[in-house]
Amino acid sequence: MKTKKLLSLLLAGAMSASLLAGCGNTNETAETGDDTADGGETTQTSDFQYIQDKGTLIVGITNFAPMDYPDENGEWIGFDADMAKAFAQEMGVDVEFIEINWDNKIMELESGAIDAVWNGMTLTDEVTNSMSCSDPYCVNAQVVVVPSDVAGQYQDADSLSELSFAVESGSAGEDAAEALGLNFTAVQSQSTALMEVASGASDACVIDLLMAGAMIGEGTSYPDLTYTVNLNEASGAESEYYGVGFRKDSNMAESFNNFYAAMYEAGKVQEIAQTYGVQESLVAPQASADTAETADTADAADAADAAA
Repeated sequence: MKTKKLLSLLLAGAMSASLLAGCGNTNETAETGDDTADGGETTQTSDFQYIQDKGTLIVGITNFAPMDYPDENGEWIGFDADMAKAFAQEMGVDVEFIEINWDNKIMELESGAIDAVWNGMTLTDEVTNSMSCSDPYCVNAQVVVVPSDVAGQYQDADSLSELSFAVESGSAGEDAAEALGLNFTAVQSQSTALMEVASGASDACVIDLLMAGAMIGEGTSYPDLTYTVNLNEASGAESEYYGVGFRKDSNMAESFNNFYAAMYEAGKVQEIAQTYGVQESLVAPQASADTAETADTADAADAADAAA
């Protein structure tokens, strides 16, 4: 579905802007510590108000289908991109997408170059300690991708030791590869990691399960690749959860949580998710807060398996 058509569907059933504005007023007078664009002075208004005043929500992303990727006209689409557009619409501002080096996402946010990191971002300790993060909205895992004709040889963690891997620098995939002692090279993005395997430059790569579902296998961009080992399961780690990151101490995370809950109740989140095939990975708003604190490993694993 084209983005314009999708947005028209969103607007047809959208919530009133007063709901979101009310969310932003929760910490209206809180000091954010953010630099303004015109001189580095600290703004005393809420981050929500700061973004409204400048008129643009700047979102940091990478090329990561099905969350953020360009269509044939170069317009950014995907589950996260479309949600960001809807969120900006409710704020009454424009949205601008900027491709960032994923390894520098925290620095880009702290510098004020972007207002949000919204790109299938795993809620790691580093992320949650450095940003104000939303509640989880999707469940995910890290998987090994290999050429289909050799997949039978690599069905467990022990079989991976002799392979050369490509992983995205600064990603959960890099963390997983390092934890298992795999031989890997860090590259700029998960898309680059896939290209490394397709070209034969690397034997395998580690990418997000959600990306694997969208990008590899029959009928996709990489029909001769498949995924085998779920590294979260292999290492005994819990499944991962995606969240949106805002500046530290920003009130934007609360605003997003309220927006997401209302959109979910109206069925709009599920509608966008079905467009991009991620509906089985959605985390319900009420469950998200509980998930962040007491992640039930068995339920998370079931959700991740369903996403495959």
